[in-house]
Amino acid sequence: MPKVSARRNIENSLHRYGFVAVAGVDEVGRGCLAGPVMAGAVILHPERRIKGLADSKACTLAQRERLYDEICLKCVSWAVVSIETDEIDRINIHQATLQAMHRAVLSLAPLPDAVLVDAFRIPSLPMAQRGVIGGDRRASAIAAASIVAKVTRDRLMQVLHEADPRYGFDRHKGYATAEHLSAVARFGYSPQHRRTFRPATLFDTID
Repeated sequence: MPKVSARRNIENSLHRYGFVAVAGVDEVGRGCLAGPVMAGAVILHPERRIKGLADSKACTLAQRERLYDEICLKCVSWAVVSIETDEIDRINIHQATLQAMHRAVLSLAPLPDAVLVDAFRIPSLPMAQRGVIGGDRRASAIAAASIVAKVTRDRLMQVLHEADPRYGFDRHKGYATAEHLSAVARFGYSPQHRRTFRPATLFDTID
């Protein structure tokens, strides 16, 4: 995927309408077999530019680590919220994703007066919001949120790998790769796996 820097056009248009603190929010880990789903929320400082800010999926590991440090240093506020596997299994992955994003936004200090969300809207937010299709590529605040969430989750998956290296969490980060599915077929599910999310390929591997 070519790396295209996210722009501030959408944030700037909201500033012109009188919104001061505009947050971006995005999730990571929604489609995984293991590990939490996380949401990041970021309010960027309007006068502190971050060069190369882009969707986390379009960045290399080194680029994400550099951008993570710069975002945390230069932004007005940031937060990352994690929903663990037991709660995902209890309320389902869609609701867990919405809860993570909702909690991440409300963890910001100061609270934003407008929120840009990647793709869809978050129920019951007490401030204005806008869903932006392809938001992590189009809006710099959403791109920043995707990076802080991705780096935080990747670091956690490295810790989980060190505690239990059988599944290769350090490499696939919990996603349903062939390596991961083979490990599940061999060792079964660990406490870090979501019991309610089983793709058809998992059954094919076990059968």
